[in-house]
Amino acid sequence: MRKDLDRLPPLDLLLAFEAAARHLSFTRAADERFVTQSAISRQIRSLEDDLGVELFARGHRALTLTAPGQKLLLSCQAMLAQLRRTVSSIRAPHAREVLSLSTTPSFASYWLIPRLHSFTQANPGVDVRLDASYEVRDLQAEGFDIAVRYQRANAADGERLFNETMMPVCAPALRRSRDAPLKVPSDLRHHTLLEVEGMPGTGAPVEWSSWLQANGVPDLEPRSRLTFSSYNEVVAAAVAGQGVGLGRRPLLDGLLRQRQLVAPFGDARDTARAYFVLTDPAARTRAAVRGLEQWLLAEAART
Repeated sequence: MRKDLDRLPPLDLLLAFEAAARHLSFTRAADERFVTQSAISRQIRSLEDDLGVELFARGHRALTLTAPGQKLLLSCQAMLAQLRRTVSSIRAPHAREVLSLSTTPSFASYWLIPRLHSFTQANPGVDVRLDASYEVRDLQAEGFDIAVRYQRANAADGERLFNETMMPVCAPALRRSRDAPLKVPSDLRHHTLLEVEGMPGTGAPVEWSSWLQANGVPDLEPRSRLTFSSYNEVVAAAVAGQGVGLGRRPLLDGLLRQRQLVAPFGDARDTARAYFVLTDPAARTRAAVRGLEQWLLAEAART
């Protein structure tokens, strides 16, 4: 009887559970594991049947872990973290090395990806796995080596890459509009303001109101507003000439240099946020991880 109690469930069921418990979502777990949502649901049900306990409390639109589920998640994450460390320590030196980096979609799109080729060219045999998400990843538990995070400028964790400044930006043709040129902030009343409804996971506010306040037009009412769920969409709409967005530097420096965007009112203002690089302490023992960390800091210094 004791032998049966010690029997482990199939590993694929435990991996499916760990993903679902970490995300508290069968849909996100399915995306991560490249299976369907119904497949994840069946795997979780099979695991619960095997263990004889409920691992999730299934609400109408939400999942929560039961006490047994919380206990199993902690054990699974500790087991997977230990397994990753062991595999890393015994992997053959000639094998290709994979570095995992987590960051926000906007940092990945506008700052990291345009520069990343210089790292990969200088490091043959080293592959980079990039996770662009607003979710704050647990580096050790989720198997990430490095994260670049957008957080308050006075944050204590991580090493600062650079501060952020912000200013209105638009397509060149919009600034030169014959009917409604953009010369002073009050001219924004003739234009569409592009904004993001909130930066998921960052706590960053919608900034147009504070920018207008700081520039002497707190009660300005624009012709219209376009609100998007992500900052990348704001930038795409600005490039397309659909309105005026708030440009975050240095992320948009490339678009400004290429004249896809212009700053009609000139100077950028500091914000209270910055970008930081965080490295998993266990991962820093690998030379390739230290190399990627130093490359990020060097590129930021050049910025």
